[in-house]
Amino acid sequence: MRRYAGGSRGLALLIVLTGAAGLLASWVITLDKFKLLEDPGFVPGCSLNPVLSCGSVMESDQASAFGFPNPMLGLAAYGIVICVGMSLLAGARFPGWYWLLFEAGCLFGVGFVSWLQFESLYRINALCLWCCLAWLATIPLFWYVTSVCVREGFLPAPGPVKTFFAEFTWVLPLLHIGVVGMLVLTRWWDFWTS
Repeated sequence: MRRYAGGSRGLALLIVLTGAAGLLASWVITLDKFKLLEDPGFVPGCSLNPVLSCGSVMESDQASAFGFPNPMLGLAAYGIVICVGMSLLAGARFPGWYWLLFEAGCLFGVGFVSWLQFESLYRINALCLWCCLAWLATIPLFWYVTSVCVREGFLPAPGPVKTFFAEFTWVLPLLHIGVVGMLVLTRWWDFWTS
C-alpha cells in the first residue's frame, strides 16, 4: 500500500465541482427553509407541480433526519469536499488514513442520499430539484473517491477490480445515476406521459 497519494487535475476538478454543486443546493434549500419557517404559506420557486414540489419535501419529517434541517449538514460536508478538491488542485498528497476518512464521509453521503431518494420516491411522493442536484453531485464523488482508494491500495481489492477502477470508473456513477433516473421515470410514468 502506498503511504501517500494525490490526484489528477481532472479528479481534483471533479471533487471541487461536485462539492460546489452540493454546496449550492444546500445553500438554496437552507434559504428556502428559513423562508418557510418565517411564512408557512411560502412556496419555493422549485415547487412546479405535484411531483416537482420542493415545499412538500422540505416540510417532511425526512427533511430533518437528525433533528435539524438536512441542508445544514450539506453546508458543512460539501464545504469540506471543496477544501479537499482545492488542496488536490494545489498539489497536495494525502496519507492513506486521510483518503479512507474521506471515503467514509463519501460513503455516508451516498448512503444518506440513497435513503432520501427512496423516501422522496415512495414515502414523500415528491421530488426537490435542489435535492436532486445534491444527489447528482454525491454519486460521482463517491465512486471517484472509491476509485482512488482501490487503485492506490488503501482499500484491498483483487487485481481485476483495480484494473476496472483504473479504466472504467466512469461506468459506475453513470450506471448509478441511470438507475435512479429510471426509478424516478417509472415512479411517476403516468404523470410524465400525460
